[in-house]
Amino acid sequence: MRALLVDDEEIARRGLRIRLERAPDIEIVGECGNGAEAIKAIQRLAPDLVFLDIQMPELSGIEVVQALPSRLVPHIVFVTAFDQYAVRAFEVHALDYLLKPIDDERLADALRHARAALSDVRDGAYARQVVTAFAALTKSGLIAPPAGSDRIAIPVDGRLTLVRVTDIDWLGALGNYVSVHVGTKSWLLRETISAMEQRLAPHGFVRIHRSTLVNIQRVIELRSLRDGEFTVVLGDGTALKLSRSYRDALDQLVGNRP
Repeated sequence: MRALLVDDEEIARRGLRIRLERAPDIEIVGECGNGAEAIKAIQRLAPDLVFLDIQMPELSGIEVVQALPSRLVPHIVFVTAFDQYAVRAFEVHALDYLLKPIDDERLADALRHARAALSDVRDGAYARQVVTAFAALTKSGLIAPPAGSDRIAIPVDGRLTLVRVTDIDWLGALGNYVSVHVGTKSWLLRETISAMEQRLAPHGFVRIHRSTLVNIQRVIELRSLRDGEFTVVLGDGTALKLSRSYRDALDQLVGNRP
């Protein structure tokens, strides 16, 4: 199994590396000290298994997974300092974990699980399961939003552009992608509009159309149209359609509901 180690603490990586080198079927193909490096390494090295720390500066482990196309998400063993309640939630979602400080017997169990998982065909379902599990944990209150959750990492020409959520004006669905609009700039992110709605709703974004999310703070005018629809006008003059199916969004746009 080709393994990648991701942790912002060098001493933590060293301790894990020493343990893994004892396993005859593990080849450590690389180490990363932050999330941005991890994304590039996963794309370049295509590891079978990633030991991924959750709490890291700039990009959290959660955001690393979210920034990867589903087809590139490897099997992941999460390295976490969360309490036992959150750990049990990970288990329910069939995710493996190592609780810091790492126990040798627990590491051996994680490797057995990884060997079994890698005997199956990897597909996008695993990546979707990971993202769904994180969303469920955050919503349940078992874990707080990760450090860096106020930013979105967008891969652009082999680099990562970090966009602050508060700077985003609106997002639009484009097939398997969403377009992220900030002023006169826009980027494509490989993600569904529904997933982005779930991620951005706590930051004041509302769905006004099946293909459109808008930052409430950017809305300055609502224009009534026929058939119960509206035009939503942003501060820069952008006009977006609020469809009749999303009339509930009106309450949030005018401030009648959190």
